[in-house]
Amino acid sequence: MKKLQYIEIEGNTVEEAISKALVALKLSRKNVKIQILSEEKKGLFGMPGAKPAKVRVSPLSSKENT
Repeated sequence: MKKLQYIEIEGNTVEEAISKALVALKLSRKNVKIQILSEEKKGLFGMPGAKPAKVRVSPLSSKENT
């Protein structure tokens, strides 16, 4: 069975994206490495153009976890 390398998730905010990834991986924040790929961008005055935040979350190996 191939070990999961990472998961990329989008959310309205960075924290929301991280939370979604932690739920998907069934891991706690201390057991993962988090890389912010892009922060959310709001559309001007509610206009189109808003972009979600995107994060890459990788499970830590047992060696990294100790």
